[in-house]
Amino acid sequence: MLEPTESIVPSRRDFLRATSCGFGTLALNSILQRQASADSIKNDITNPLATRQPHFPARAKRVIFLFMSGGPSQMDLFDYKSHLAQRAGEPIPYKLPKTEATVGLDNTRLLGPVTGFMHQGECGLYMSDLLPHLGQHADDLCVLRAVQADSPNHPVAIRQLHTGNLFDTVPSMGSWLSYGLGTENQQLPSYITILPQEGERNFSSAFLPAIHQGTAIEQVGTSPDKAPIRHLTDSQIPVKVQRRRIDLIQSMNQRQLDHLKVDQQMEGVIESFELAFRMQTETPRLVDFAEESKETLALYGINGSPTDGFGRQCLLARRFAEAGVRFIQVSLGGWDHHNKIATGLPDRCAVSDKPVAGLLTDLKTRGLLDDTLVLWGGEFGRTPHAQNGDGREHNHHGFTMWMAGGGVKGGITHGVTDDFGYYGVEGQVHINDLHATMLHLLGLDHERLTFDHHGRPFRLTDVAGKVVQEIIA
Repeated sequence: MLEPTESIVPSRRDFLRATSCGFGTLALNSILQRQASADSIKNDITNPLATRQPHFPARAKRVIFLFMSGGPSQMDLFDYKSHLAQRAGEPIPYKLPKTEATVGLDNTRLLGPVTGFMHQGECGLYMSDLLPHLGQHADDLCVLRAVQADSPNHPVAIRQLHTGNLFDTVPSMGSWLSYGLGTENQQLPSYITILPQEGERNFSSAFLPAIHQGTAIEQVGTSPDKAPIRHLTDSQIPVKVQRRRIDLIQSMNQRQLDHLKVDQQMEGVIESFELAFRMQTETPRLVDFAEESKETLALYGINGSPTDGFGRQCLLARRFAEAGVRFIQVSLGGWDHHNKIATGLPDRCAVSDKPVAGLLTDLKTRGLLDDTLVLWGGEFGRTPHAQNGDGREHNHHGFTMWMAGGGVKGGITHGVTDDFGYYGVEGQVHINDLHATMLHLLGLDHERLTFDHHGRPFRLTDVAGKVVQEIIA
């Protein structure tokens, strides 16, 4: 019997009693009957994923980031250098940075392009013949040929690409977008990363509310015993019982939060529980390709080796984008060609060319490319000089990424590297500039999208970054 001053919210003692019974339905019922109703136990925190208005009219609503982990070779794919081809085998003609290790490079020689090139599209984009399918979208591509990062080290460069910061634990770009704009579908996360290879720290929300962290998709097959999102469904427990369990747990979480006043971790727990429950209704349908036509599956190279796996990732990205997810990342490793690049690079292109082109075609056909910003690239590029005789070393001084859709100009190149493709010499785009431009296309001022932490406002671009106006349509 309730005392006059006793709350209707279950106590910790009641919770422990219920858990000791294995959360049996009878135990739950006896506790939940003490509440006004199961539906009344809801958290009162303002929905952190609610759609928010941008700072100014946006050109893009969402981002699909195709992360090519390892560092694709720019001079073999999008930045042909005739001088490099003509002087292959000669000593290095340019000065190497004094701040970087040069031991063992005295006898290193230039390595010419390992692929053929051809002009593609009405714009005449000169690109590798290893990418014939992507070449059909040459007029949609905005190729950035002088991208720059601050580190030639994989973990540090990957962290900067994803978070804008070299060393600190700060939110990823997907988390910033989620924080700034919310999501268009409350049944799904605002940020999804498919087969992540960058490490949890790089899709973390850090000091932003935990609900903005990336949700990892760890399987892309259709096997029923390998769900793309772990623990998404529980066939053993009826949905109504699951809902009542969550209500019980949430009520205790909320009471703890009310007691503490401010607890970011507890807020994240409350929000993630609710989102996880909502995902059970929407996500199983999205990760099931049964309703896709044979033509669409063929477009992505699904059910055909070697494109099947990456094709599934790209198709999932389209489905999530169409469903209203704000930021989707698709990752493909294997681009770190320190040796045997003449065989390794064609392999990665064979795996990715058709799926990426299929994604662009599909987005365009469905009218999604205009307001979906597609970004392709790795954490850095490669050197014009050889490593191990038949490979290339890391190069963060001037490499290539490309964008498509989402308000960027198509069929153009921006930026120039030197005659050999080592240093960016004109139209350089630093990673901070890339982030500033991406946010701008989504209607966000990178200097105004901030979060106070440790006594100062933080932002994705830290204290740098400028919008590359020249590439905006």
